[in-house]
Amino acid sequence: MSEAPRPARAHTGSTGRDAVVVGGGLAGVTAALALADAGVRVTLLEGRPRLGGLAFSFQRGDLTVDNGQHVYLRCCTAYRWFLDRIEGTALAPLQNRLDVPVVDVDKPEGRRLGRLRRDPLPVPLHLGRSLAAYPHLSLTERASVGRAALALKGLDPTDPALDDQDFGTWLARHGQSARAIEALWDLVGVATLNAVAGDASLGLAAMVFKTGLLSEPGAADIGWAHVPLGDLHDKLARKALDSAGVRTELRTRVTSLSQNADGRWSVQTPGETIDTDAVVLAVPQRETHDLLPAGALDDPGRLLRIGTAPILNVHVVYDRPVLARPFLAALGTPVQWVFDRTAASGLREGQYLALSQSAARDDIDAPVADLRERYLPELERLIPGARTARVRDFFVTRERTATFAPTPGVGRLRPGARTEAPGLYLAGAWTATGWPATMESAVRSGVSAADAALDALGRPRPRHLFQVEEAA
Repeated sequence: MSEAPRPARAHTGSTGRDAVVVGGGLAGVTAALALADAGVRVTLLEGRPRLGGLAFSFQRGDLTVDNGQHVYLRCCTAYRWFLDRIEGTALAPLQNRLDVPVVDVDKPEGRRLGRLRRDPLPVPLHLGRSLAAYPHLSLTERASVGRAALALKGLDPTDPALDDQDFGTWLARHGQSARAIEALWDLVGVATLNAVAGDASLGLAAMVFKTGLLSEPGAADIGWAHVPLGDLHDKLARKALDSAGVRTELRTRVTSLSQNADGRWSVQTPGETIDTDAVVLAVPQRETHDLLPAGALDDPGRLLRIGTAPILNVHVVYDRPVLARPFLAALGTPVQWVFDRTAASGLREGQYLALSQSAARDDIDAPVADLRERYLPELERLIPGARTARVRDFFVTRERTATFAPTPGVGRLRPGARTEAPGLYLAGAWTATGWPATMESAVRSGVSAADAALDALGRPRPRHLFQVEEAA
């Protein structure tokens, strides 16, 4: 039975105490929590039947499946704050120390494994021993990587000139061979930027490598959820929102925004009109463009010029364990990263592996049968145990617009939190956070939007709120 339309919530005068957040992804949940913690009455509207945006889970029989594998790094301080705020830190632990197994299937068995790991030494010595022994590069290539890293450390990622250059050209100018780009720079960059070096903004790439590998010794230590993402970004997030007094409405799509004569805002949904002092739009850039009132941005068309990039996830359930490691990265094969999701999914027998395939334009629309034919033999090449195991299930999840495309020039297209319309703010990983499209960027954008709204509402900033510098 459908619900009867709800009447508009009537308010008189400006209270400075009401806000509506549109979008229940990480950016929207963050903004809602920050505003509520400052004493603002918050309504969060999400069109989907769940929170979490693109970092979510669903059921497939007895399995709880994440739509895609999401990881974070120790340097992702905003996302770590978010996990603390929703009481989820223990469910998504970090490695004690960076350690990435890298398997090259083109090498003879017994000589395929290399590792990228750090020592408890200052930057850049923390990676020195690992790079010196990295078997997937020649001695000359290892030396050139060190020189390029030092040059990268000298770049300023906020320099607009870097945004107009591509990372691949810069690497080639600094002596990086095609093999070095494949076996090191793209190994990290594709997973974090969702683009190969030649398609990525030098500014964003410099930010990733300087922050992740060249800032603090432990900055690149990897963390990931040991439970379904929905347990964190939906269940625990909803519990935190409820405790903070946020009114959360799911399956509620906003159809329009308008500013009233008194400066307040009206947020229209199919069943309700909500009048409010402030609005945070925390939805993808194209949806934001469609909802923006006239004059909110000088050039709203730039939002449509921010491209998107896909991520494909391949899910394979075997009848027995085939991989002893929690994850690995691969070379010499279309397979990029493989993660063991057995325990997190609730699988009781066998093993469930998830392949995370970033920048997957060639495969994103391929039929499942073709992907099965392509990837199962590659897994057998990569993981010897898969050769004798039986495949119980094979399926894929596709995010065709998983992230914004980090192409050269994208920096000038990304708007900040504030708009030209007083009381209207923007959030989302695609806004001007200085980060690529990651969970970290989403949380930072939510904090920036909340900060801007609290400043305009004259509300004190919660003391525990993550500190972020607002992007220009």
